[in-house]
Amino acid sequence: MSEALPRPLSDRKDQRLAQANAASALISSYVCMWIVFGFVAASDRFLHWFVIPVLACGILIGIDAVDWFRGRLDIFDPVGILGLLGFHLFFLAPLLHVHWDYWMAYVVPPPDWREWLGNMAFLNFSGLLAYRVSRSLAPRHRQERSEISKIAWHLDRQRFFVIVSVALLITGGLQIWTYARSGGILGYIQAYTEGASAFQGMGWIFMISESFPVLALMAFAVYAERKEAGKSWAVLTFVLFAFLVLKLLFGGLRGSRSNTVWGLFWAVGIVHFWIRPVSKRFIFVGCIFLVLFMFLYGFYKGAGLDAMRAFESAEARAELVQETNRGLETAVLADLGRGDVQAFLFYRLATPGSDYEYAWGRTYLGAAAILIPRAVWPGRPINKVKEGTQAQYGMGSYVPGVWQSSRVYGLAGETMLNFGPVAVPFVYLIFGLVVSRIRRFILTLEPADSRLILLPFLVNLCFVILVSDSDNVLFFLIKNGAVPFAVLALSSTTPVAVRSNEATKTASYSI
Repeated sequence: MSEALPRPLSDRKDQRLAQANAASALISSYVCMWIVFGFVAASDRFLHWFVIPVLACGILIGIDAVDWFRGRLDIFDPVGILGLLGFHLFFLAPLLHVHWDYWMAYVVPPPDWREWLGNMAFLNFSGLLAYRVSRSLAPRHRQERSEISKIAWHLDRQRFFVIVSVALLITGGLQIWTYARSGGILGYIQAYTEGASAFQGMGWIFMISESFPVLALMAFAVYAERKEAGKSWAVLTFVLFAFLVLKLLFGGLRGSRSNTVWGLFWAVGIVHFWIRPVSKRFIFVGCIFLVLFMFLYGFYKGAGLDAMRAFESAEARAELVQETNRGLETAVLADLGRGDVQAFLFYRLATPGSDYEYAWGRTYLGAAAILIPRAVWPGRPINKVKEGTQAQYGMGSYVPGVWQSSRVYGLAGETMLNFGPVAVPFVYLIFGLVVSRIRRFILTLEPADSRLILLPFLVNLCFVILVSDSDNVLFFLIKNGAVPFAVLALSSTTPVAVRSNEATKTASYSI
């Protein structure tokens, strides 16, 4: 008898990969089932079929979250970050809606919210399957660059510090001018709380001025890269706290929570990629801080400076919750979820007799039109506000400035406004391709490439696309990315064209 030949190395690697994937799927199933059992034990409201598709969504997206926890994905791998966010978005949030009996206000609700949460979960499950298929086009390994041609960006430190200094002077000066124009910081806050039109037409000013904190952190990161003292956690913690204060002063006091939250994500990412790696424990603490910040900041959004009462006592916080209608549930489900909104849209669009007429792409055209000032194009197309209002309240209900909905519908929600529920899996397919493209870019960057500073912004973009609408995504790209990208591009040289035929090395990222 001839001896059995040893299995090829690639086959053994594929087998280990399959085993690791199966283990993650098993862990995800185990965790999700126990969570569902806990909700069922707490209330008989969960003895309903809606938990089945919600559980399926949790298991499917939970695989990526488990891979992140197991260290199979980098801390800032977009697939892992989306796995963590998606676990809440597609699994925990629908269950918490039923547990807390928390639903969107100012609409006539469906007879049973659970039925439409379940229907939406079926749509989401098909969409998540499409997402997993299309995003698998990303390379498995950090060093997998077979025949990839690219240009490496190298930071010219001397030029960078000159350009960033000028940019900081301009952005800081514009913010000081904005405060002076409003009568100081208190006048600025007063204008916001009164809903005044003092900020109308200042979008381009804010795009420039509110870039100051990120530019300052970029400057610190480049400086600290070669200074051991700047890499200590004591220094970095202080720097991140100072960054938070700057984000509040540069835009946060206008009631923009996302401006602050996304900025913090970018800041931690710059530390991770440019100065020193951050740990999972740091991420956990950051997530807890994020929820607490959004909870407290919700008081400011609803009550202005009167929100300071939240620090007086538990009774004062309870009063603010009643006055502003912004409790912990609002932060967890309205700010960090879209479950009830998308379920309600599905209900309105799928119920016989609905008079809603699909937008057929008008919301995306309206989003693109925000790049052109109204002074130049007074009759520019309306974004998702019109279609969203009519989907909730009926055709003809939209009256600009009088009756309109400012809700955010998320990727699936805006898709339904334009093309109906049947299109949801297809948009998740496209979303997976976007994630795959961004991930491929991340995995093929050289360690010294100056674009590492922008990587957290790109990862952030992935989940902004998932939870926001097209106008929000475009606003995020232009407002938060344009000035830092311009500074980095002007400060970098691209002298080296890199072609690599390296064999695949040890996997750092797995799919």
